[in-house]
Amino acid sequence: MDRFDAMQAFARVVEAGSFTKAALTLHMSRTTVTQLVQQLEARLRVKLLNRTTRKISLTADGAAYYERVVRLLAELHDAETSLPNASGVPMGRLRVDVPSPLARMILVPALPAFHAKFPDIQLDMGVSDRPVDLLGENVDCVVRGGELTDQSLMARRVGELQLRVFAAPSYLERAGTPSHPRDLEHTHHRIVGFLWSRIGRPLQFAMRRDDERVTVQGRYVLAVDDGNAYLEAGLAGLGVLWLPDYMSKAHVERGELLPLFEDWHLDPMPLYVAYPPNRHVSIKLRVFIDWIVELMAHHAPVPGKRR
Repeated sequence: MDRFDAMQAFARVVEAGSFTKAALTLHMSRTTVTQLVQQLEARLRVKLLNRTTRKISLTADGAAYYERVVRLLAELHDAETSLPNASGVPMGRLRVDVPSPLARMILVPALPAFHAKFPDIQLDMGVSDRPVDLLGENVDCVVRGGELTDQSLMARRVGELQLRVFAAPSYLERAGTPSHPRDLEHTHHRIVGFLWSRIGRPLQFAMRRDDERVTVQGRYVLAVDDGNAYLEAGLAGLGVLWLPDYMSKAHVERGELLPLFEDWHLDPMPLYVAYPPNRHVSIKLRVFIDWIVELMAHHAPVPGKRR
């Protein structure tokens, strides 16, 4: 038994919540992962995991051992990267998940410069607006807009998305221009709904003008759960939509979207990079996060950190 492989397999089973998921992320067979954990338990002469047909949980000994293993694996990684020839050379596979519009409009176009600087980092980029189980799916970090609901995650605020309201000229020609946000409620006007997976229903937007406050739900003929599809629906004239500046700027300049309610304001949406609390922040993850921070400083700067 290779003790390093066995400890890594055990840690991954705990993080993934199953032998099958752990095997996939380790590129091993389920049988191999199972045997490694069994051999580890035999060597230690303790039961590390409680196994049922539905779930896997740590025993008391397993929980204590897991904490030591995570630290040991992190220290081993640090020892390897601290060598003179390895120091300052981020390398290896990095698994991230980012919102689809952010990937298409900002991150992917900037990646050639990132890879020119860090050619040995291999990025596996999930592009979605869905919730991601970072431990279960073995994802190193996610980039997400909105306040984080999982307080167990480590997070770094990397930007603030300034939101505004828009509609396509084709929509306004057909439905007329609403003069007040309340015109989007209980009238012929329609919005494009964005299905926020955290709450299971379309987002509401709070707007303010001086002392007046309005929360808009709106009625829709289409609601989607993907940012790119949301934008395309608005461009197609299917309703009014709320967009951050980086998504709307080019379309406004080309006259494809027109701003509405310009004397009203919305609170900016924070943008975070989040990662598991027990996941070692490797050099490759650190430089990726720093790159996101630098990139968003140009597109959605946090107040007080503007360039």
